[in-house]
Amino acid sequence: MNHCLSSWSGGKDSCFALMKAIELGYTPQVLLNVMNENGKISRSHGIPESILQAQASAAQLPIHLISSSWQEYEQHFSSALKQLKSNYHVTHAVFGDIDLQAHRDWEEKVCTGAGLVALLPLWQQDRRSLVEEMLASGIQTMIVSCNEVMGPSFIGKTLTPSLINELEALGVDACGENGEFHTLVYDCPLFKEPLHVEVKQALQHNQYYFSELILRK
Repeated sequence: MNHCLSSWSGGKDSCFALMKAIELGYTPQVLLNVMNENGKISRSHGIPESILQAQASAAQLPIHLISSSWQEYEQHFSSALKQLKSNYHVTHAVFGDIDLQAHRDWEEKVCTGAGLVALLPLWQQDRRSLVEEMLASGIQTMIVSCNEVMGPSFIGKTLTPSLINELEALGVDACGENGEFHTLVYDCPLFKEPLHVEVKQALQHNQYYFSELILRK
């Protein structure tokens, strides 16, 4: 049996990649997320630990959280892969990247170093078709961070086909693959129940807006 771990951002791409991996016959054992140095929010999406834990609970999977600066990211990520391979007997690591070759190269390098195979189920798919397929599959996801081109008015909005049209009209990629925005999945077929997440406020950090998120019980 092919056991896998998921490089889990909390957003739509990692979620859909895991759903696709399951369709391909892989069995998830654990989620892996990298937090910032103080361990309060996730490194890439700014999602607090409580919401990541709630996602894992809804997916009925354990989540392994590590803290790291960008400078030590590879070292800590590689160590985590080795530890999870040992603890959960996984053979593959699932990533949600679509077409950024440098990301794929890095993922394959760290996986090879840990004795794992990198699995990228979304690789080289058309971005607009892909995001529409995600929504049609039952993924419900909201924008939790975005760049200045989009601005704070998009924070907290649920991704819909009409919102994707708005984004593309601004010149923003439908999937946000260039880093224009990040999302949080609050319901999907992997979850036994939806999460109730609210945006308390949008905070600006350099040229980027992040959400201060609250999990409602």
